Amino acid sequence: MINELENVIAEDEGMLKLKDSPFSIVLQSAQEAIVQTPFVALALRPRPGVWEYIRVNVYELSVDLLSVAEYLWFKEELLDGECNDKYVLELDLEPFNATFPRPTRSSSIGNGVQFLNRHLSSIMFRNKESLEPLLDFLRTHKHDGHAMMLNDRIQSIPRLQSALAKAEEYLSKLLATTPYSDFEFDLQGMGFERGWGDTAQRVSEMVHLLLEILQAPDPSTLETFLGRIPMVFNVVIVSPHGYFGQANVLGLPDTGGQVVYILDQVRALENEMLLRIQNQGLDVIPKILIVTRLIPDAKGTTCNQRLERISGTEHTHILRVPFRTENGILRKWISRFDVWPYLETFAEDASNEIAAELQGVPDLIIGNYSDGNLVATLLSNKLGISQCNIAHALEKTKYPDSDIYWKKHEDKYHFSSQFTADLIAMNNADFIITSTYQEIAGSKNNVGQYESHTAFTLPGLYRVVHGIDVFDPKFNIVSPGADMCIYFPYSEKERRLTALHGSIEELLYGTEQNEEHIGILSDRSKPIVFSMARLDRVKNLTGLFECYGKSTKLRELVNLVVVGGYMDVKNSRDREEVAEIEKMHDLVKKYNLSGQFRWIAAQMNRARNGELYRYIADTRGVFVQPAFYEAFGLTVVEAMTCGLPTFATCHGGPAEIIEHGISGFHIDPYHQDQVAALLIDFFDQCQKHPGYWEKISEAGLKRIYERYTWKIYSERLLNLAGVYGFWKHVSKLERRETRRYLDMFYILKYRNLVKSIPLAVDEQH
Repeated sequence: MINELENVIAEDEGMLKLKDSPFSIVLQSAQEAIVQTPFVALALRPRPGVWEYIRVNVYELSVDLLSVAEYLWFKEELLDGECNDKYVLELDLEPFNATFPRPTRSSSIGNGVQFLNRHLSSIMFRNKESLEPLLDFLRTHKHDGHAMMLNDRIQSIPRLQSALAKAEEYLSKLLATTPYSDFEFDLQGMGFERGWGDTAQRVSEMVHLLLEILQAPDPSTLETFLGRIPMVFNVVIVSPHGYFGQANVLGLPDTGGQVVYILDQVRALENEMLLRIQNQGLDVIPKILIVTRLIPDAKGTTCNQRLERISGTEHTHILRVPFRTENGILRKWISRFDVWPYLETFAEDASNEIAAELQGVPDLIIGNYSDGNLVATLLSNKLGISQCNIAHALEKTKYPDSDIYWKKHEDKYHFSSQFTADLIAMNNADFIITSTYQEIAGSKNNVGQYESHTAFTLPGLYRVVHGIDVFDPKFNIVSPGADMCIYFPYSEKERRLTALHGSIEELLYGTEQNEEHIGILSDRSKPIVFSMARLDRVKNLTGLFECYGKSTKLRELVNLVVVGGYMDVKNSRDREEVAEIEKMHDLVKKYNLSGQFRWIAAQMNRARNGELYRYIADTRGVFVQPAFYEAFGLTVVEAMTCGLPTFATCHGGPAEIIEHGISGFHIDPYHQDQVAALLIDFFDQCQKHPGYWEKISEAGLKRIYERYTWKIYSERLLNLAGVYGFWKHVSKLERRETRRYLDMFYILKYRNLVKSIPLAVDEQH
């Protein structure tokens, strides 16, 4: 529509006044238009998270404001009057959140914890009675039945203040390094229990922080103090659907990045928990359990083992629980789109297994992806613990119009169950972690993944008038990093894995054609344009192939190497991957790419993949991530961490990771000629200015160290768990009314939808 308006203005001078008119401005903010003669209904989004709906009568040129329900009804009419029932189930969670504090500026979206701390500290500042819940929290806080922080000697705020002043004076006379055990007895007599610190200096810092809060609360002091209270010792991380192991199991289309993310996450998390527990002066062993599915037909992997320790950790295990039905245990792997009928029983079984392993209840549960978030919801409700959600990707934005035309997709994807589960889980979570702002509220022109769940309709099922509010302070941006033991700069020569160079050379330049690679690179002096991803439609590796094939100039300058999928359709069980494999072979023939490209099958060895990025950097090549949409972009972070200049999609997370033209480049995969032009320009600049390649490489590394490391991530995650755990306590924030509403929705809608999904059947052995 916007292009059409520009054409009209260009063709007719009399229309020039439309150029910057209010009409043009409104049209710029329109996300969607529904044409039903004589009306055009528009969904307007003046800024991220804010929506208005209008209807224009084109005959009378009159404009009406529409309510969300009216607009959705209009949308449903597109389905040839299929939805003529005027009594439609409408889901509206707004009334439950109406009194809940939330920011109003789009720029505040995703900074939930900062907003909560500001809100909390301002209440405490205005109203000293609001300090009572803090005292109550510190007095009742226990772990394994042992009191932490305060004992019964401190019963009131004045008593707490005088005890703190006394402790501060007492500690000032000790050496900073004096161990806690030397003065534990004296502090206990004043009313203080373990948890304040392991040395006189640390205890003194905590005492000082709390005195500051009692005197004049401010947000950063509050966050620092809450982050240091010992609250998280046992964590459960839920990721049910995939082949979840540590070796040879990262290649199935469903798992990939999510498995890598969780494995890197738990290593960083365990290190941070151990460090904090030591600093808190406690003698507690933390435990992390990754709860996933046990798959009896494990295809030579460890996915049929009940318990498996994570390498590089002391106290983190994978706990596998089978999918069980009335017919017994499901033996084979099934796609993430088909897991819904198994999750309720899985959650019940997992609850028992978790209790057995932890000998108690976890302090925090983290769900991953739609299925893991639903299981986390069921477990957190049952066990009464804080719940964190990580979506990784919400499918709704990946498949345009998958809501209104849900029936088309139902047999293949079962989106009705998935979107229902997403709504339940995101509204039940205490806090939600996203890797980028884009994931929550998109950008000026693109709708965010969570934002797309604000209002939508599944015609014939239900209408969502208010599903999720992206301004809710439960949203927090916490970006992951890459494992810095595996991904480090090409310039760190002494750390380089030179023993792997022989096999990498064979992978890139070997002349043999086999099941691992096809295509030959005739000119080894050229830099390499490199990409590595799953071979599916959204990742768009075939688009990069086509972009390269079409551009004679680009083919003269560089070689193309792509890692992903299988060479042979017979090896794939994924419908989408099969289509992409066929397309790759067609493109090789169509553009006669022999001598200029190498297509390598998916690589499982992460250590070698890290060295492969660095080897590409040695050729003065670049990494390209050409996805149509990317929620975060872990490979973008990996490539940049290895010092490889990176070109990545402008749709989704990479647009935030990279500052265009400074630490890398944004590309629009829908415009292949522009992508080719940008790459050509980069390699031209490198030839003209010898330091240009290094300049972009170094700026990429600087960006990573400032924003995208697992150390920063794990510190933030544990701080969030502390703040939200405390916030839940002080505001009695059980969101009980919401929970009851969601329970009803789960029982009356979700369970019935799930019953319509056929159960998988194992092949007879």
